[in-house]
Amino acid sequence: MPIIIDKVNYFYALGTAYEKAALKNINLKIEDGEFIGIIGHTGSGKSTLIQHLNGLLKATDGCIYVDGEDIYDKDYDLRKLRTRVGLVFQYPEYQLFESTVIDDVAFGPMNCGLTKEKAQLKAFEALKSVGLSEDLYYRSPFELSGGQKRRVAIAGTIAMNPKVLILDEPTAGLDPYGRDEILSLIKKLHDEQGITVILVSHSMEDVADYVERIIVMSKGEVYLDDDPKTVFSHYEELEAIHLAAPQVTYLMQDLKAHGMDLPDDVTTVDEAKAAIINYFKNRS
Repeated sequence: MPIIIDKVNYFYALGTAYEKAALKNINLKIEDGEFIGIIGHTGSGKSTLIQHLNGLLKATDGCIYVDGEDIYDKDYDLRKLRTRVGLVFQYPEYQLFESTVIDDVAFGPMNCGLTKEKAQLKAFEALKSVGLSEDLYYRSPFELSGGQKRRVAIAGTIAMNPKVLILDEPTAGLDPYGRDEILSLIKKLHDEQGITVILVSHSMEDVADYVERIIVMSKGEVYLDDDPKTVFSHYEELEAIHLAAPQVTYLMQDLKAHGMDLPDDVTTVDEAKAAIINYFKNRS
C-alpha cells in the first residue's frame, strides 16, 4: 500500500498575522514494507508531516495518495484510511481509558462496527503480537508499568489491522530496558507481519539500529532522504541543522584521526565492534 505525497504544503493560522509554513513542497514516496525513520529538530515539521498521512491534518495544497487513491477526494472514506494507516502518538498510554486492557484494545475495532466478540478476538490477537502476558488482559491499564502501557497502546492500533504503522517518539520517557523492548517489538511486527513502519525519533542511535531509510526534516522541508549510512555520513551538515550522527560515528572518526584505518560508514555499536576487531586482527 504505497503512499505518495505530492507537492504538499501546510500553513498554520493561514490568512492571519500568525501564519506559519509548517510544510513546504513535500514530495515523498513510501513503499510497501519499508522501515523508515523521520528525524529533525523541534519544529522541523516531522510530527506535522505524519499527521497528514492518516488525515488528521489536511494539506493547504498538494495531494496525498494512499494505495492509488486521493485521500482528499470528496468521496474518500477517512475512517477507512485510519484503519489502514495507524498512528501511535507520543506518550500513547495517556490515551488509555477503559476499565480493562482487553476492552481498551477492543475499542477501536468495535468503533469500526465489529461485534464485541469479534473485537475482543482482534484485541487478543493484537495483545499476543505485542508480547503482553495474558494475566494482564483483564487488569486495569493504569496498574501496568510504563512499558506495558506502551505495549497496550500499540496493540490498540495493531488491532485495527493497519498496513502502515506510524509511531511518534514511541520510546519517550522509558528507561533503557523499556526502550529496547519497544523497539524490538516494532521490528518484530515489521519483520513478521510485513507492516510498513514509520518511526519518528530524536534518538540517532535508535534510528541507526533499526530503520532502512531516513528522512531528515528541517524548517518544514525534506533536507535528506537516504539510507542511514549515507545520511549519517553527512554528520557535519546534520550538526548545522541542530542534529547529530550516532555517538559511535564520532568515536570512529576520532579513532581514524589517531591513525586507525577504519571504515567511514559505521553507524551502530555492532558495526564498530566488528570493525575494531578486524583492524587489530589485520595488524597481528
